[in-house]
Amino acid sequence: MKRIIFSILFLAIGIAVSGQIKGYLIKQNIPYYNEEVRKSDSYIYERCLLDIYYPENVKGFPTIVWFHGGGLTTGDKSKSFPWELAKNGVAVVSVNYRLYPKVKCPKYLEDAASAVAWVFSHIKSYGGDPKFVFVAGHSAGAYLTNMLGLDKRWLSAYHIDADSIAGLFSVSGNGITHQAIRDEQGISNKIPVIDKYAPLFHVRADAPPLFLMTGDREMEYIGRYEENAYFMRMMKLAGHKKTILYEFDGYGHDITIPAFPLMLKQVNIICGQIKKTD
Repeated sequence: MKRIIFSILFLAIGIAVSGQIKGYLIKQNIPYYNEEVRKSDSYIYERCLLDIYYPENVKGFPTIVWFHGGGLTTGDKSKSFPWELAKNGVAVVSVNYRLYPKVKCPKYLEDAASAVAWVFSHIKSYGGDPKFVFVAGHSAGAYLTNMLGLDKRWLSAYHIDADSIAGLFSVSGNGITHQAIRDEQGISNKIPVIDKYAPLFHVRADAPPLFLMTGDREMEYIGRYEENAYFMRMMKLAGHKKTILYEFDGYGHDITIPAFPLMLKQVNIICGQIKKTD
């Protein structure tokens, strides 16, 4: 586990301004389900869209698929767009998914898998390289990230091996079963559950590189640091050698700003490693 002091990182990243990014092209509200599925469900038609911000006239760029937070009950791809990631030749795909209680588990997991599958299938047409697809998210979005990367069944529905993901970035995410799923079952937020909908249930040695990031253990949501520390420990015991946990001292649940430079650094490192093995 690495403890990070926020102020140092903040100086390193600078401030990104939302809106058009120089040297980038933007396409918004792209459906990631096919037309037949969209016509069958008005909520899918409304919510299951993504935005892609990608470098202009660049080939072979890495892509970060980003899932917003909001407890699986709120959130929007545009309002939570990680502008600080959309630079330095990295594309960002920001995803909306269906929300509880309008839908229940596992609909948002199915949506997340469909969105990532769309990226693997289409990113080359935008100039990206499918070997460099990363999945990331904050809070509930990090829960979706962890589940897609560890439980292979979600992407296997699209004939994609989860191990094809270049790296997973879980920013204040869950290791245990998400609270929205426990709410469906009337379980208190003070009672941890590890079932098939918990990333911890699917720890394995051959998962993609996993970067777990939390706020200060005294300032985070209930037990969030501790469940990530346990998550890291169990991944290592399972034989996974590329799990790293970062704790941001003096910072609470919303740690996206200090997390972004670490993410970009690791994207560059991993892409370099993949290129060496090609």
